[in-house]
Amino acid sequence: MTTSTVVSADPTADGHHPWRMVAALAITSTVGYGTLYYAYAVLLRPMATSLGTSTTAVTGALTASVLAGALMAIPVGRWLDRHGGRALMTAGSITATALLVAWSQVQTVGQLYAVMTGIGIVSAMVLYEPAFAVIVSWFSADRRATALLAVTIVAGFASTIFMPLTGHLVAHLGWRAALLTLAAIHGLVTVPLLSLTIRTPPPPTASTPTAQPDRSQRRAAASRATHDPRFWILTAALVAHGAATSIIAVHLVGYLTSRGHPATFAATTTGLLGVLSVTGRLVLTAARRRFAVTTIVATVFAIQAAAILVLPFIGDSRIGAVITVIGFGIGFGIAHLAAPALLTGRYGTTAYATIAGRLAAPVTIARATAPLGAAAILHTGGGYLLVLAAVAVCCVLAAAGMLARAGTATPAT
Repeated sequence: MTTSTVVSADPTADGHHPWRMVAALAITSTVGYGTLYYAYAVLLRPMATSLGTSTTAVTGALTASVLAGALMAIPVGRWLDRHGGRALMTAGSITATALLVAWSQVQTVGQLYAVMTGIGIVSAMVLYEPAFAVIVSWFSADRRATALLAVTIVAGFASTIFMPLTGHLVAHLGWRAALLTLAAIHGLVTVPLLSLTIRTPPPPTASTPTAQPDRSQRRAAASRATHDPRFWILTAALVAHGAATSIIAVHLVGYLTSRGHPATFAATTTGLLGVLSVTGRLVLTAARRRFAVTTIVATVFAIQAAAILVLPFIGDSRIGAVITVIGFGIGFGIAHLAAPALLTGRYGTTAYATIAGRLAAPVTIARATAPLGAAAILHTGGGYLLVLAAVAVCCVLAAAGMLARAGTATPAT
């Protein structure tokens, strides 16, 4: 296994408290996801009306944003391994604030697409992937899981906080002023926290004598991962799961309303997915003390498949709908924690950000495009049953991928 220097998270290391970085990253990830991603759903209809276009056209801008972020994942990962996260994340946060202001001033659909593409690029610089890379570089394996959990638990409430807040701002100020307010929140919170708390790990000491990896070592570690069949099996599993979760997130409200549920109930029930994602992360962190991560995650993915398969049979009742959403929601955010654990466990931390970027790119593309594929199925008359069947199959494939060659040794360089 490839390894590198990882600080033990001693509170006095280099005169800096690593857990302050965790707190800062938890807050900035929450604000980042809330303003750069979740607010979009609330702003969609007001923007479409103001710009004189369809909601479909406006929705496409968000897809363009996510795809731009996916394309940036690989170069951002390389940068993080070479230079650390402070400069990149601070610059990204400043640029994101400026783009939120620019977003508030768009007058055409073309301008909206341009701004959202920029937001997708900077999102790759400030959200989970760079935050995880910073944590991996600072924390030893025994404390890394706790640090990652802290960030994802707090950020898991981004939609719960920012979607109602954005709705309130739109109702009282209009969507343009709402965006200016969100830009102020983003800039005032994220820029100081990232610039003042993110640090490069201290140099090796007597207690951590391993030399810092150079570029050739990082390149060798990344090559080792991409030549390991397990890496591509894991990628395929997370692509399938990302597709499944994004389809449900986008189309569950429509499905529940098609079964006769009121729109408010459908939206509220779908909103449970965000809270349940936190529950799933807690389950993973607790259970991994006794079971392999691959076993836990595969089990959760299988539960998700079962929940979707029974949804057509019990989804007509409110209780049945809630039960199935709970079953699916328990795995809604588990992949965010599973991926760092599996990548560092198999390939070490030498080139973690580079390897994680190569994994994140196709997964993010799947999350962006899968709802469009589901919409095409619905548009051509395939119906929701076919969409749900596709989601269940994706979850089964993801579960199988987690278990495939799970115990195989890491290949030698």
